[in-house]
Amino acid sequence: MLVHENALVGVPADIPPATASILGCAVTTGLGAVLRTAAVRPGQDVVVLGAGGIGLAAVQGARLAGAARIIAVDIHAAKLDAARHCGATAGVDARHVDPVAAVRELTDGGADHVLEAVGTSRTVMQALEMLRPGGTATVIGMVPGGRPVEIQGTDFFLQEKRLQGSFMGSNQFKVDIPRYIELNRQGRLMLDELVTHTVTLETINEGVAILAAGEATRVVTVLDAA
Repeated sequence: MLVHENALVGVPADIPPATASILGCAVTTGLGAVLRTAAVRPGQDVVVLGAGGIGLAAVQGARLAGAARIIAVDIHAAKLDAARHCGATAGVDARHVDPVAAVRELTDGGADHVLEAVGTSRTVMQALEMLRPGGTATVIGMVPGGRPVEIQGTDFFLQEKRLQGSFMGSNQFKVDIPRYIELNRQGRLMLDELVTHTVTLETINEGVAILAAGEATRVVTVLDAA
């Protein structure tokens, strides 16, 4: 693949290839959305909708930013457990409770920031509903084209809520990747834990099935260099 030099960063030899492979997308997207796009400040309350690879990176970004309460929302109990391991202070299982009502209760009326990492019109609308007045919803998930998002106009002119998008965490690649690697070396950023499964080209369909079942955070295909 031919790419511009600004899209390349040298990876130190002590970083396993599987770990390095998630830096360029999931980690950059999740952390960057919190640290760069949303610019979360210490003491703020943060909600992350979707606890997959990007969502777990966002949870860690909120922890690194000094958020007071970090609430993960998902429909898989195992992913909520993983979110707590990454720094979430609470988890909401959207299968069993109204996630909007649960978040409002946990945050005393609404969060300062909601990071949407699912990619559906419904979860974008829920993100806005979870905000306190003056809060910001940042959409990370890839909402399919042609899927409109219905919002209440009063959320903006009465409550000053904000809705924004984030493409790959508004990243500055050559600056961010070395920074994230150093945070990992310091034990402040968990990367190895995000790679829950590895497959080969021969077993890649098994990896797809694992992802479809919601059993994995990130599945990495290991190519045989030989």
